[in-house]
Amino acid sequence: MKDRPHRVDLADVIRWHLESERAFGMHELPLSGLRPVSHGEGAAAAAPTEVGRDGAHPSKTSSEPSSDPDVPAALEAIAGRIAACTACRLSESRTHAVPGQGNPRARLMFVGEAPGRDEDLQGLAFVGRSGQLLTRMIEALGLRRDDVFIANVIKCRPPENRDPAADEVQACFHFLMDQIDLVRPEVICTLGGCATNNLLGRSDPMHRMRGRVFPFRGAQVVPTYHPSYLLRRPEEKRKAWADLQVAARLLGLEVPRKS
Repeated sequence: MKDRPHRVDLADVIRWHLESERAFGMHELPLSGLRPVSHGEGAAAAAPTEVGRDGAHPSKTSSEPSSDPDVPAALEAIAGRIAACTACRLSESRTHAVPGQGNPRARLMFVGEAPGRDEDLQGLAFVGRSGQLLTRMIEALGLRRDDVFIANVIKCRPPENRDPAADEVQACFHFLMDQIDLVRPEVICTLGGCATNNLLGRSDPMHRMRGRVFPFRGAQVVPTYHPSYLLRRPEEKRKAWADLQVAARLLGLEVPRKS
């Protein structure tokens, strides 16, 4: 679906830039204080919805967070299987597998590409510089890291932080699908092109994926840039901030705009 031409309001561009700088820690004053919006207002504010793939298992028909008290135990069991997994070559070079962590009943889930060096050393997802920026992004929405679930497409670090190979993704992908099916988030924010394309079964450049919303296993997928990319290209933070606001509205929350 091609984007339609639209008029650019310079005031809007400046406002988005200031908001994104404040939200992601480039100013000291964070944006905070989400308030509920009426049903339909959030949907109207969100980007157009498009269809993506559902993965290997049947889609969920409900987006309500799971109330099953065994979900935390089931997620721990998945983490145990990940720690023992030797299905691909990455198991030979890892220090620790990185299953992911967070609220087992999170309404919002973040999915990245793969663990980096810091994550491999600690066994936790997004704890390096990219993780620090992700934390600021989450806090800009008025949330805490403990409120969300954070994971990666693959659970072991590729050597030299290279892109995951297709067979590595294939060997590991079912772990992420099981986590999504247990947590049952309402919104999944994919971080970067690798995570987005692997989750949705596409091969599109990131600039064509962000700004759109895709249904997936009972959730809505909102693609945005990976924090590591934003560290290299801070001028793109305003676009990521716009994406996060779409995610917030899909959750029935609104972030106040401040100039």
